[in-house]
Amino acid sequence: MIYFNRISFCLFLLLLFFASCEEKVSDAKLEPEQPRIYPDYIGVTVPVNIAPLCFCMADEDALLIDAVITDSHGNNLHCQGEESVDFDLDDWHALLAQNCGDSLLVTVSAKYADGWHTYSPFSIYVSPDSIDYGICYRLIEPGYEVWSKMGIYERDLSSFDERALIENTQFEGCVNCHSFNRGNSADMSLHIRGSHGATLLRQNGGPITAYNTKTDQTLGLCVYPYWHPSGRYIAYSTNATSQSFHSADPNRIEVFDTASDLQVYDIDNNELLLSPLLKQDSVYETYPVFSADGKSLYFCAATALPEDSHELDSIRYNLCRIDFDPATGNFGNRIDTIINAEVMQKSISFPRPSYDGRFLCYTLSDYGQFSIWHHEADLYLLDLTTGQSRLMTEANSEDTESFHNWSSNSRWLVLSSRRDDGLYTRPYFCHVDDKGTVSKAFMLPQQNPRRFYRDRFFSFNVPDFIIGPTDFDGRQASRIINNDFRKNFGVRQR
Repeated sequence: MIYFNRISFCLFLLLLFFASCEEKVSDAKLEPEQPRIYPDYIGVTVPVNIAPLCFCMADEDALLIDAVITDSHGNNLHCQGEESVDFDLDDWHALLAQNCGDSLLVTVSAKYADGWHTYSPFSIYVSPDSIDYGICYRLIEPGYEVWSKMGIYERDLSSFDERALIENTQFEGCVNCHSFNRGNSADMSLHIRGSHGATLLRQNGGPITAYNTKTDQTLGLCVYPYWHPSGRYIAYSTNATSQSFHSADPNRIEVFDTASDLQVYDIDNNELLLSPLLKQDSVYETYPVFSADGKSLYFCAATALPEDSHELDSIRYNLCRIDFDPATGNFGNRIDTIINAEVMQKSISFPRPSYDGRFLCYTLSDYGQFSIWHHEADLYLLDLTTGQSRLMTEANSEDTESFHNWSSNSRWLVLSSRRDDGLYTRPYFCHVDDKGTVSKAFMLPQQNPRRFYRDRFFSFNVPDFIIGPTDFDGRQASRIINNDFRKNFGVRQR
């Protein structure tokens, strides 16, 4: 007991020493404007269980940063740092829990060569709507023709913990197209390209099986997966894809389809369900997603270019829908156009319906379907009860907004954006209430955000929510990938 008390006393002295190292904000010049911080967390709405919003000054001239967060109950949280403020994890979560449904006030002071400056406070609203456990994403260098190291990773949104699920150092090839059933990793699809190509599937938390998804009745391998809410079906597209460089266009590169079709995989019967309406040579069909009730299939469709045409900027995709019967696996007998983007000289990609059936978020760009390289691409919100769409001004930026998906409670969107530097895709989050009111988007928190995002030369590709830690054995998966066995898909016309 005496030994323990001596250790405790030493720890107390150590903490006291570090606390005394903090410099008191004194003789500060009061600035009328709010601080310029990185990332921009001013006026954002955050979930009650989010990791601390650590930040730096937007410039790099500050010698010290001091932040005090206060609430309406008289509680406060103080932090000071040289490069960034790094709030204590437990104290941060305690403060948010005490202010669920209320706002916090943040006062920032920064010390420069001429002394301290204290800025006008800003607010952060703590939403009572929690966010899912984490997100899953691919980290990849933003290249064009080749890839080097990449992997699929998951991040705990309530802390800064990240772990690799699988990396291509464990096999030779590319890993992509990770997909879960409404964030539940018990239903999982993962695509591998290269000499060990396969689609890895897991259903109901069972064993992983490697499939060959190419058949003699389909165009190519299955990509862009989306799970049916029942877990029995997965919608896929199959795409013959090419890319070309622009000679004088800020979008740099265009990735485009020369052919594409849709199909639905029936896991129980190991069959691809095909419909002639979804594999027309005159139409490019892509990005299939099931409606919240599982009775419809939304997708993007464009009129195919003539074989000798190179007018890629004339390819424009509309948002379409076809009925789907989950009991029989049958498709409807007609395709409905939900949004005719072509008449607006625009193109739709990445439709994503909210899981409560209320909204559908999509990306709108000038042309094509690979909007990640389009700086003009923005997010729009379709109200499925009224059929009206609106620009998500609050969440958009002056640069690319692209892939996105909903949290399991349909109150949060994770979205891919290049607003930070125009080159690297990073994940942002925004709140969407039941009336369609959208909050300002905020960047995925990091402990030292400038150092983290500046030193990590990877894009966050296809970020998607997960409701809990992914029970995924990367070593077992790599053994399956490196094994030659692949189970084949059957085919049935519907």
